[in-house]
Amino acid sequence: MSISRRIAFAALALSLPLTWAQAASPLDAVPETMPYDIPYGPPVSLAEARQAIDAAMAEAASHHWKLNVAVVDSGGNLVSFARMDGAQLASIAIAEHKAKAAAGYRRETKVFENAVQEKGLNYVTTLDGVIASRGGIPLVVSGKLVGAIGCSGGTGSQDEVACTAGVAALRR
Repeated sequence: MSISRRIAFAALALSLPLTWAQAASPLDAVPETMPYDIPYGPPVSLAEARQAIDAAMAEAASHHWKLNVAVVDSGGNLVSFARMDGAQLASIAIAEHKAKAAAGYRRETKVFENAVQEKGLNYVTTLDGVIASRGGIPLVVSGKLVGAIGCSGGTGSQDEVACTAGVAALRR
């Protein structure tokens, strides 16, 4: 190898670590406001929980989906649960987990799914109580977090559609 090629190779090798060190991480950004800062309200009532569950189950039934649906209060405590006939048994706990994660972190579980699947932020899966699967949505009434709904048993997108119907039922 000629001396000029060796010098060029050495210059390239020395510049690589500097290039890597200069790349800023998007995780280092400091937002001006607190993300997902939804104030807590009074816990969702049993009547409201049943209303959300009934709407989610009606949406699922209209598509012939068999789902499990859980509603928790803002502290992640189970308020009500329903399992549609024939719904997958393993999804009982998953529906409640999705609801608990959505209430605890005050955001849709789809946020965690996107963080892992689209952004490669695998550290998210190490956070206590996270589930990186859509189908958990906070219940917000009059601008305050009162609980969350979680659906499981279908695909993530099916679970999310049913949960969205449950959320909409409380906004009427």
